[in-house]
Amino acid sequence: MTEAEIKPLNWKPAPNIGYTVVRRPDGGMHFTFSDTTKATLDHWREFSLEHLLDSDRLTRNLYDLRQLEDISEDAIKYAIELNNDPSVRNIRLAVVATSEKVIEALKQVAALTTPGGVEMGLFRTIEEAEAWLDRPLTLIA
Repeated sequence: MTEAEIKPLNWKPAPNIGYTVVRRPDGGMHFTFSDTTKATLDHWREFSLEHLLDSDRLTRNLYDLRQLEDISEDAIKYAIELNNDPSVRNIRLAVVATSEKVIEALKQVAALTTPGGVEMGLFRTIEEAEAWLDRPLTLIA
């Protein structure tokens, strides 16, 4: 993917927001979360929904949740909502977590994601997640 083909990120850090996001070289996004407070979740949800509005290509996203020991009920609800948005059919999502509580919550999110929605994989290391993301995207088309 060339620089001209990569969609602008349009993400701005805000006070008291516990996540960052950068563009991946393949055009997807790499999110890193340090908390799941309401302020963080609201900011993330708004940012994510804006990006889904004009989702027009197959995308690989990576969520790094290794800093989290637990995940809030609101985070679970928001993740289920976004994973079931019709626009996510174009997304392969790798989630990296090490806390057992977070992993169990993510399994709940995956179980409540409708078929045909986001293709979600759960991993314990970035390397495993990257290897899974690197599979050809035609497999999810």
